[in-house]
Amino acid sequence: MRTTQSLFFTGPRRLEIRDEPFPEPPRGEVLVETLSSAISAGTEMLVYRGQAPAGLAADESIPALAGSLEYPLKYGYAAVGRVAAVGPGVDPSAQDALVFSFQPHQAHFTASEEDLVRLPEGMSPEDGVFLANMETALGLVMDGAPLAGERVAVLGQGVVGLLTARILAGYPLDKLVGFDRFPLRREMAETFAGIRAVPPEEISAAPRDYDLVFELTGDPAALDDAITLAGPDARIVVGSWYGSKKAAVDLGGHFHRGRIRLISSQVSRIAPELTGRWTKWRRMAFAVDLLQRLRPGRLITHRFPLDRAAEAYELIDERPEATMQVVLEYQKN
Repeated sequence: MRTTQSLFFTGPRRLEIRDEPFPEPPRGEVLVETLSSAISAGTEMLVYRGQAPAGLAADESIPALAGSLEYPLKYGYAAVGRVAAVGPGVDPSAQDALVFSFQPHQAHFTASEEDLVRLPEGMSPEDGVFLANMETALGLVMDGAPLAGERVAVLGQGVVGLLTARILAGYPLDKLVGFDRFPLRREMAETFAGIRAVPPEEISAAPRDYDLVFELTGDPAALDDAITLAGPDARIVVGSWYGSKKAAVDLGGHFHRGRIRLISSQVSRIAPELTGRWTKWRRMAFAVDLLQRLRPGRLITHRFPLDRAAEAYELIDERPEATMQVVLEYQKN
């Protein structure tokens, strides 16, 4: 029997590559042969480390991630591949199309065309795997609603932080500064996003005059840093998901008297005040356009074949200072 391979999380810091029956596309679906998939250093690493709440749904809006975050599970949400076969009822023009899908790490999968994003001709898979993070970054900026002349800080210059900073760099802001503890990420902030980036040790001496702060570190302690930077009536957009990690936040006089607002931002939903004009597909289409303009594939620092996935996760877990985007690659079958 022909088989394909999938990555399973089987416990904290435990992975297995399992053989599964080779999928055949049913009516209305296509078979996709995966070329590359991106490992999320945020949510996905919470799953890897056992820090994600087990009873929580894996995702309430993505069909491929049905079920909970309990082990064992397939997880991941940034796969790029080519349509290898079309099922009955599918337009034959879909054959060989380069597509993005919110799918776990697996060599093959089937999906309806509605659950795929066709990528433009000429786009590389390396740029395409950033689509989920680009959509997230775009959603963060939309939720923050920056105004001309504002002072903006971005805490965390991982992939989402870098993409957020790069989008913000196109606004006529008075000041835009990134903060990160790792020199590699600060260097990327300057070369990719075109912004000044400094270590978080400088936060205590920084002026409390930022109008808008993005907390994108994944570290609950950074919420206090965000509050420290915020000026009166400032907005703090919290894009981090801390999983089971708790945040002990100082909501003392500076926060209370300054009328500082904490805004939760999560990509699966669009802010209610925007839904009259914006849909997820409109936002996704613009995220694809941003991929073409910004070419974020240069943020990839490491590539691993699927059968060496354990090494990839260990690297991200143990040496985050040495990585930006880590991707898994798949042999053509």
